[in-house]
Amino acid sequence: MKIWVINRRKVLFGLLIVLIVSTAFLYFHDFGNRIVGVMSRDKVLPIYSVDTNEKKIAISFDAAWGDQYTNGILDILDKYNIKSTFFLVGFWVDKYPDMVKKIHDQGHNVANHSSTHPHMTKLSKEQIAQELNKTGEKIKELTGVMPILFRPPFGDYNNLLINTAKENGYYTIQWDVDSLDWKELGTEPVVDRVTRNIKNGSIVLFHNNAKYVLEYLPLVIERLQKDGYEIVPISDLIIKDDYYMDHTGMQKKKDEN
Repeated sequence: MKIWVINRRKVLFGLLIVLIVSTAFLYFHDFGNRIVGVMSRDKVLPIYSVDTNEKKIAISFDAAWGDQYTNGILDILDKYNIKSTFFLVGFWVDKYPDMVKKIHDQGHNVANHSSTHPHMTKLSKEQIAQELNKTGEKIKELTGVMPILFRPPFGDYNNLLINTAKENGYYTIQWDVDSLDWKELGTEPVVDRVTRNIKNGSIVLFHNNAKYVLEYLPLVIERLQKDGYEIVPISDLIIKDDYYMDHTGMQKKKDEN
């Protein structure tokens, strides 16, 4: 009886080992296939940040819903002698044309944030081009300059979007430091989040109508400048030619050798 119990335990243990090994093989085999599948797809990335040894960064503002704080933002940027980048939606341009001109006249990048703020991965190539070109033409009519920077609404992109934007003369820009100012958590959480995550070549995302923007913006600028960072427009930060994107979305200069 004792021998039978021992043998049964050995059999059960053996079956358990076989089950574990089989499960592990199936999982890692599937995982490996998924990894290969991801690697084999020629995924195109937008610019999240820029590889640079210089302590240069860019701050940017998405403008879609309202204009309450924009004059105040421009006053703060002017006080600290900062040039920034504003990504504007077409219907915002329609509603605040004088502000579009003012942003441009004060030396900031006026950039494209689509025409109607849709999820652009759901659009056809023709619809994407229409979203870009309608707003681009409106900005050009007001400022005399066609924008070259584009940020997808919701940060939503795919290969078709980025390639179509490029064909229409745009660099697609994301961000590597999200202020999360839209959550309206207060001033200090935004200041802490931005200053803690910044690095050379970073692009920071703010919103022009965030509730506490006039409070956190000067604090962010002062801390970044105290740490030796130069804040420049995105057009002055990115590499225009002979670059490639690494797997994180960092833009890098091609080796000239």
